[in-house]
This record gives sequence, C-alpha cells and structure tokens, in this order.
Amino acid sequence: MTSTFHGLETARRGMVTQQAALYVTGHNIANTNTPGYSRQRVNFETTIPFPGVGMNAPKIPGHLGTGVTAGSIQRIRDEFADRQYRDENNKFGYWNSRAESLARMEEIMHEPSTEGLTASLDEFWKKLQDLAGSPDNTGARDIVLMQGQAVADSFKYISDSLNTVRDNLKSEIDLTKSTINSIAAQINGLNRQIGEIEPNGYVPNDLYDERDRLVDQLSELVNVKITVNLSGGNRDEIAIGKYTIDILDNNGTPIANLVDGVNYTANEIDYTTNANGYVDGITFVNAPGTTHPIDSFSNGKLKGLIDSYGYVDNAGNEVGEYPNTLENLDKLALAFVNEFNAVHRNGSGLNGSTGLDFFTPIANQKGAAANIKVAITDKNDIAASDITKGPGDGSNAYKLSEVITKDFGSYISTPSAGLSGSVKDFYTGMIGTLGVAARETNLRLSQVNYTKESVEFRRQSVMAVSLDEEMTNIIKFQHAYNAAARNITIIDEMLDKIVNGLGTGGR
Repeated sequence: MTSTFHGLETARRGMVTQQAALYVTGHNIANTNTPGYSRQRVNFETTIPFPGVGMNAPKIPGHLGTGVTAGSIQRIRDEFADRQYRDENNKFGYWNSRAESLARMEEIMHEPSTEGLTASLDEFWKKLQDLAGSPDNTGARDIVLMQGQAVADSFKYISDSLNTVRDNLKSEIDLTKSTINSIAAQINGLNRQIGEIEPNGYVPNDLYDERDRLVDQLSELVNVKITVNLSGGNRDEIAIGKYTIDILDNNGTPIANLVDGVNYTANEIDYTTNANGYVDGITFVNAPGTTHPIDSFSNGKLKGLIDSYGYVDNAGNEVGEYPNTLENLDKLALAFVNEFNAVHRNGSGLNGSTGLDFFTPIANQKGAAANIKVAITDKNDIAASDITKGPGDGSNAYKLSEVITKDFGSYISTPSAGLSGSVKDFYTGMIGTLGVAARETNLRLSQVNYTKESVEFRRQSVMAVSLDEEMTNIIKFQHAYNAAARNITIIDEMLDKIVNGLGTGGR
C-alpha cells in the first residue's frame, strides 16, 4: 500500500517542477534582446507510478501516479530553418560585398555628371574647337592648356581612387580572413566545453546558442557544411553534440575541414597572390602545400571581395571588377595620349615650334591613366596650325579635337588591342557596363535579401522570445504552483486529523 506521506511527495514534486518552469520563463524574459538566444522550455514528465512492476507488487486497482518532474530544459529551434537561413546568408554575403564594391566604383566614376571624365573631354573638345577658330588668341591657348590638364587630372583621379578602393578591398579580405579564423577558434573552444559537459547528462543550451550564433556569422563569410558528432558517456537524448565544419566548393563538395568536432582542432584559412598582386588561391594551415583555386569557391563575403579585388581564374587569366576597369582605363588613357601627341607633333605652334608632345609620353600601359601629364609649359607651343600653313592656321587644332571623337581604327598611332569606337564612346561603354553590372547585382541582392528576411522571420517565430507568451506562462505556472501548495495544505490537514484526532472517540 502507499505511504502515508505519498500525497505530500506528489504535491512537493509539483511545486518544485512548476518552480523550475517559472525560473526558465524568467531566463527567457531576461534574454529577450540577447542576440542568438533561443527560448527554452521545461519538458514535464510524469514520475514512475506506484506500484512498480514486480511479482511482489501490491494488488491495487491500477497504477497510482506519483507526480511530475522536470525531465529536461530544451531550447526551441528549427533545424531546417537554420540550414535554409545559412544558405541564404551565404548568398547575401557574396552579393552584398559585390554590390558595395560596384557602388564605390560608381561613386568614383561619377557619370553622368558635370565633373566626370566625360565632361572634361567634352570641354576639352570645345576649347580646341575655339582655338581652331582663333589660333592666335592667347586666352584661348591658356584655356586649352588648362583644360588639357583637367583631362589629365580626371584620368589620374579615377585611377588613383580605384586603386585606393582596391587597396581597401585587400584590407577587407585580410579582415574577413582573420574573422573566419577567429570564429573557427571560438567554435572549437565551445565544442570542447560542450564535449566536457554533455557526457555528464547535462544540456548546455546557452553554449549551443552561442555556437549557432557564430555559425550564422561564419555562413555569411564562406559556404560551410555542419556535421554533428554526438558525445559519449551519459549524454541526454536531446544533447546536440559537437560540430564539425567543412568549407564547400561550388559543387557542394567539402574543400577543407575548418573545425574538427572530434579531435577539437581549428584550421586557419589564408590566401596567396601572384607577382601582380592577384589572389591565386586559398590555403589552409592544416594542409600545407595545397592551394585551392578561387573559381572553386562558392558565394560568401570572402569570394565576393576577391572577385572585386582581382584573382587568377582556372584558365590562368587575371580577372576582377576593379583590375578590369583599371586596365580599360589605362588602355584608353594610353591610346588617347599617343594619338593626341602624334597629331600634335604634326602641327606647329604660334612661335613656329614643331614636333612637340602635348602630353608627357607614356611607356607602359599599366598605370597610364595615373601618369598623364601635360608636357607643354608655353602656351605658344600648342600646335594649332598645320605645319605647312604657318601660325595663323587652325586646322591642326581641329584634328586635335577629333582625337576625342574619331574611331580608333583611323588613328595614325597604334591603339591598344580591345579598344573600339572612339575615346568618348569607349568610356561611355565602360560606364554603361558598370551600370548594368551594378543594377543586376542589386537585383540579385534584393532577391536574396528578401528570401533571407523571410526565412529569418520564420526562424524567429520559432526560436525568439515572445513576451506575451512568457507572461501567459508565468500566470499558468504560478497558478499550478499555488495549487500544488494548496494540495500540501489539504494533505497536512488530513494527516493532522489522523495523527491528533484518531483514538479520541468516547473521551
């Protein structure tokens, strides 16, 4: 038969369990605004009923309940939503870094505007036209000289600004690399703590949350895959285990192990560059001598930054948004300077000078845009006249103005390969290509961001703390606690009657 104090123990268990639920509810409320926190709940379980199974068990009609206990404290999380969020976050990291890089480039090019290179070339063309009409006008010559310097300054400004931003991209790549390595080390440390706690039957929910928060951050930087390694010992069935994290290629195949959840090791990522400064591969400290090509990496902020900065593709070509733009700008600058100088040498100045270069000659294509300088210091040396017609003629000034608008195919000098149209047309094409790339990138970013936010909303609807729900739980658990306490009072009155009231009849 049951103990006299059976009811007291049942009520006590009820009070203790409801009290634990109140404590967990308070923990949820306290962490409402904690980044990465997952709300927790107490899993109530009925205790073993009386009598237990056995041949000598007392014969009573059915099992008699013995109360409730807090079986475990579990965090509420949607694993599928986590995976989907990290996939979208990885795409977001890539397209966001690309969009930011292109936006900086658009700010530098600043077209269409009244201050950009196009405006400087147009103004230079107009001043040369004016000089052609008045070749002996010293004021017009001053203006041509000044406007020529303005064109040189515009080329130099764009080139220097693009190179500055490219250097900043290099710093961002280094910072992203360091962040990846730091996160990997932190996750490895959490794995070690979790691996020491779980075998003892505990469920370290707050450590899980911090680890998942770090994995969310990591997923924006590189594409990763998580494999769970269960702990041994007396682990609870809801214990999650340790994470092994692999970096994936664009086919979803693991490239390298970043965090080993079995051996508690963290790898470090690095990159190599060629002689021209282009990134030519990704390396890992734990795999010395192995270099992974950039083309094999998929998405992530690191890949987006490298795509903008410049890298060596699988075919051995040096590609990248900023290097390609700088190369085209240098081609254009070199072709413009060579042709303008060639035409200028064929004319004569107001003082009879001939064979002079208007701009300082440029030997190499690389860096040409940053090295344009006006060579002439005397305005009378501007060769506005045909060499056969004398100082009063302005026909060569017309030819100089045509350098900006005539097709590269009609140049008397030899333009760089890959140029088409005129100086103005080619630069306009560069601006148009940049605009299309920026628009398509922003469109992809908008699509990815929408999906990411939708998944995050769905994920937060499961894991986030709802104050309304927690307040409801407080009332629910408080009433249950009060009822259990009242139950103890009733049983105490019953026992008092038995202990102090029995055997007093007839006295």
